[in-house]
Amino acid sequence: MYVTTVKPGVVELRLVGFDVLRRVQMPRKAGGGFLKVPVALREDATPFVRDYRTIPHQLTLGATLSGKSMYLRHLIAGLAPQPVALVGIDCKRGVELAPFAARLSALATDPEQAAELLPVLVKEMEDRYDLIKARQGIAPGIPDEEITSDIWGLPEEERPVPIVLFVDEVAELFLVATRKDEERRDEMVTQLIRLAQLGRAAGIYLEVCGQRFGAELGKGATMLRAQLTGRVCHRVNDEASAKMALGDIAPEAVYAACAIAPERPGLAVAGDTSGGWSRIRTPYLSLGDAAEICRESAHLMPDLPALKPFRPDVPLLPPVEAPVSLVKPRPVTD
Repeated sequence: MYVTTVKPGVVELRLVGFDVLRRVQMPRKAGGGFLKVPVALREDATPFVRDYRTIPHQLTLGATLSGKSMYLRHLIAGLAPQPVALVGIDCKRGVELAPFAARLSALATDPEQAAELLPVLVKEMEDRYDLIKARQGIAPGIPDEEITSDIWGLPEEERPVPIVLFVDEVAELFLVATRKDEERRDEMVTQLIRLAQLGRAAGIYLEVCGQRFGAELGKGATMLRAQLTGRVCHRVNDEASAKMALGDIAPEAVYAACAIAPERPGLAVAGDTSGGWSRIRTPYLSLGDAAEICRESAHLMPDLPALKPFRPDVPLLPPVEAPVSLVKPRPVTD
């Protein structure tokens, strides 16, 4: 039995007589929409919708074969048919995000490329703040932090397209080997934190994913986590990662995340900074189907000149030849 408060004095009782997470069947009306993606099913049989307007930034953790990639796959496939710019940072040489290259406006596949891409996104964010200032008659010298409006208050013809940034394997951005790498790491982390702090009003949203996330990654890790309102924790290899994801918002959810069995990939614990949490599970979506959705939606890729140098190369598919008929035609006579 699940009890939900609808309004003061009214509660909703939901009875579920079987384990809906054993074999996930998403409802037909899952509540999608612009910047809303029904990505999983809750244990109370309601859809879990990733709403970027409500929860702009999210941290998603999961070990190998935990279902994290499937969760990310659903997000990209759900956003691909929408008028949204998709940007990826995949420091695993692009193995996770490269199949969706046809729909990506930009893709960085190593820390060096990420160090070049992030400043461009920060500059894009600053230009959008300047647009908001100009529209509202705000003096140019006012700091960005003091502006409370956002791009959604602009007229539709002047409104910039939203940008969703997917960062896969965020720990790779923190790892350093030399002093030069450490300086680059500090710059990238600072830029990520700036995007997380100020990006929402500019229509820039972060989806930060990784297998491991902890304070030992280095300076800025805890500060970045504090800006990521949404939290999704799949099966992880250590309790510290579960605590980093959920411990500051719902300590009891940490135990639920640590109890996820390897035999149930896609099962996760989702929460947010309001303190609420629930178990969810993502349905199966093949990589080929998700990539096909991105190819069919490639024409919806918005034109962002600043990101053109980072647009990934899309391999051309070989033409499909028509089958040769082995039956000889016979003339038809009256």
